[in-house]
Amino acid sequence: MSRTAEVVRNTKETQIRVRVDLDGTGVSKVSTGVGFFDHMLDSFARHGGIDLEVETKGDLHIDMHHTVEDTGIVLGQAVKQALDGFKGVRRFGHAYIPMDETLSRCALDLSNRPYLIWKVAFKTPKVGDMDTELFKEFHHAFAMNAGACVHLETLYGDNSHHIAESGFKALARALRHAVELDPKTQGHAPSTKGVL
Repeated sequence: MSRTAEVVRNTKETQIRVRVDLDGTGVSKVSTGVGFFDHMLDSFARHGGIDLEVETKGDLHIDMHHTVEDTGIVLGQAVKQALDGFKGVRRFGHAYIPMDETLSRCALDLSNRPYLIWKVAFKTPKVGDMDTELFKEFHHAFAMNAGACVHLETLYGDNSHHIAESGFKALARALRHAVELDPKTQGHAPSTKGVL
């Protein structure tokens, strides 16, 4: 069973193509025009064990908001499409990720009932050139479009780079576990409803 998807979305603000392979090895090719965001998406692919291609051209002459949020939308759509009705997956995943002084936790449910609990605070308004407020926008867009209930929390930390990166890695590791095929589901969606 191939668990791949490619989604293209073109608007007046952004032109985006995302391709995912949920059963990949973490290989990524990412270009968004935002250096730190590229670094986070590379990390997401590597630690999620997901092959990922992202090509985003956005209105960066305005700011980075549309580029970051819309990439989250398309990445979420691609993951959901590749999951094909959430059939046969473990559904739940969680991870604790330390990075130096920072510890982040993510718990995730591929429930097709999207939600985001965001308990993350940054010490600085930017990491590199990227506004730290955009990290919530990305995670919200991803969760809403992947059909994932995501709880992400920085338990403690001081360095904004570490807070952002441990959060992306925690999401990736939680997702990696949740999308794994579970033979006990016998190919069905893991729900008492029979569908998700």
